[in-house]
Amino acid sequence: MELHQLLVVIDPTTENSQPSLERAKWVAQRSKSAIELLLCEYNSALDGGYFFDGPAQKKARDSLMENRQKWLNELAQPLRDEGLTVTVEVRWGKPLHTMILQRIDELKPDLVLRDATSHGLLQRLFFNNTSWQLIRQCKAPLWLVRPGAWKGERICAAVDPVHSSDTTAALDHLLVQSTTYLAKTLGLEADYMHSYAPLPRTMVFDSELVAAYDKYVDRSAKNHLDAFEKLMVNYPVEKANRHLLEGFPEESIPAFVKERGIDLLVMGAISRSNLENALIGNTAERVLEAVETDLLVIKPQ
Repeated sequence: MELHQLLVVIDPTTENSQPSLERAKWVAQRSKSAIELLLCEYNSALDGGYFFDGPAQKKARDSLMENRQKWLNELAQPLRDEGLTVTVEVRWGKPLHTMILQRIDELKPDLVLRDATSHGLLQRLFFNNTSWQLIRQCKAPLWLVRPGAWKGERICAAVDPVHSSDTTAALDHLLVQSTTYLAKTLGLEADYMHSYAPLPRTMVFDSELVAAYDKYVDRSAKNHLDAFEKLMVNYPVEKANRHLLEGFPEESIPAFVKERGIDLLVMGAISRSNLENALIGNTAERVLEAVETDLLVIKPQ
């Protein structure tokens, strides 16, 4: 992973706050990356001729797009004044995720940034359909930015070296390598974490299995530890920054992120079955909804 070109998806409905733009500025200042601001607009009243005739409709749409272009340049100017390279792009069409994916295919950015909204008093992330579609289909690493203060101190990769869908651990190596690169480039301290959950005792009913349950737990812990250490053996990571967590990932990972003060959690998305779209699994989706930090989703190359 290298950072040369960032793509920032701008939300036209929130003119006063653009967290993803702030984060992109922070990243670009440290990585010397160029930035493109992308705004996708659509209004059914300007597409179909219900309220305007053809020429009037086109004029109204052109006026809207010019206004959006002007606004993007106003957002870009302070960054340009600081010496950053910033371009702008305005697109018309729907659905939103399709328009974003089209531009990603054209620009081939190294990183895509988009706002995620917080949900309720817990400040947890809430993803709408566009975010989930991008999580599943975006080919570039996708950084989902949470509103609020940004410390920019710690990054953590959540790996799963025993995942049956990734027998060669290729995705986990990519997560570790990307996290190491980002930590060095952006000046972050990096942690690497694997969470596993043995079968709960309450779900074991066979008498022989009950008697051997403690041995099973010990054997499970050893298998996960061995797999984790095998993954990390060729990376110069201090033991203090390697963490094996026991517990359901949707509980243990958010708790670890909060306890450790993680600012950016890096997770992987994998292909399942013969589906073309990438899925991240029910467990990972629950983790994404539960954490209280920025998220970076990476897919296999």
